[in-house]
Amino acid sequence: MVAAVRRGQSLRAVAGKFDVGVTTVAHWVKRAKAQRLDRVDWSDRSRAPHKTRRTEATVEDLVLQTRSQLGLGDLGAIGAEAIHQAFVDQKVTKIPSVRTINRILGRRGVLDSKTRTRRPPPPTGWYLPKVATAKAELDSIDIVEGLVIKDGPQVEVLNGVSLHGGRVVSWPVASPVTAEMTVQSLVSHWREVRLPGYAQFDNDMIFHGTHRYPDALGRVLRLCLSLGVVPVLVPPRETGFQAMIESYNGWWQAKVWSRFQHKDLEELQGHSRKYVAAVLKQRAARIEAAPDRRPFPSKWKLDLKKRPKGLLVYLRRSNPKSEVVLLGKTWPLGLVWPSRLVRCEVDLDKDKIRFFTLRRKEPTSQPQILEVNYRLPNRGFQD
Repeated sequence: MVAAVRRGQSLRAVAGKFDVGVTTVAHWVKRAKAQRLDRVDWSDRSRAPHKTRRTEATVEDLVLQTRSQLGLGDLGAIGAEAIHQAFVDQKVTKIPSVRTINRILGRRGVLDSKTRTRRPPPPTGWYLPKVATAKAELDSIDIVEGLVIKDGPQVEVLNGVSLHGGRVVSWPVASPVTAEMTVQSLVSHWREVRLPGYAQFDNDMIFHGTHRYPDALGRVLRLCLSLGVVPVLVPPRETGFQAMIESYNGWWQAKVWSRFQHKDLEELQGHSRKYVAAVLKQRAARIEAAPDRRPFPSKWKLDLKKRPKGLLVYLRRSNPKSEVVLLGKTWPLGLVWPSRLVRCEVDLDKDKIRFFTLRRKEPTSQPQILEVNYRLPNRGFQD
């Protein structure tokens, strides 16, 4: 088409010959400009804007707050135009347009529509207020199982990653990872990098201790309590709380285990140390900006026979009867909260258990709904 126009044919004649509109011919002639035809970019261009700007979260929150206030007013108008006029009357700076307000209302799920509501994600560590506000760091610990070196031993890896700083650590060992090995590894790691406020685990017996008997706390939990680190046990069969450590588990397997041929365990450990060092170097600025850690006590010694003190946190999901299973016992919550998340704080110093409701939709609202008396039996510790 462009070549025909350049040979002197009219736009209309070319459009009729190729059975297209005159505007289409004009568009491609304009695209070609004065360039040689073999140098013109004929590819379709995206109609998406080159730059997009998402409305700030504070402005979106103000829109929803204003809508709620208008709903209680005499007029009861809560549409985008009413919200825009309210901003004008209140002399709000940087007033969003009516169209933008409509998009905000739709995005936050307050319109009468059947589209999926995409709410903002809760902050990192939202289920622990001090972690969510970056006043404390949390180390998440997990185990990778089922790795076998050819003509060598079966391997397991004890991995750790900090929530805010992203500080990683890995201990590949011959299977199995034991509670005693976990204690030694954590002590060595925390001596080097200092103590976090919280340490998070799944409900594996290596971390928690036996589930056969009620009121049982294992070696790893007693280590944390003796150092003033709050152990956090995530809900069984729910992976969301372990997303960061599970992600690191995957990266370790991809970048260390699968990338090399390991002739023995020592070589695997060497590759792992190099990868961990590279990750720490890459995340140096993030680690530096993470919440402060406490110094490791100089004269500390683990006494497993001593009655534990401090605070434990269990994240649990209530059953359909609004009950929580904790420490081998069933605790009724006293209100209708079936199949919902609950944070259970076991205060060993005050002999109390406090229950708090959790909702991802309202991560900052965590009211205490129940407090019960509880004293951990002083039965000592047995492996």
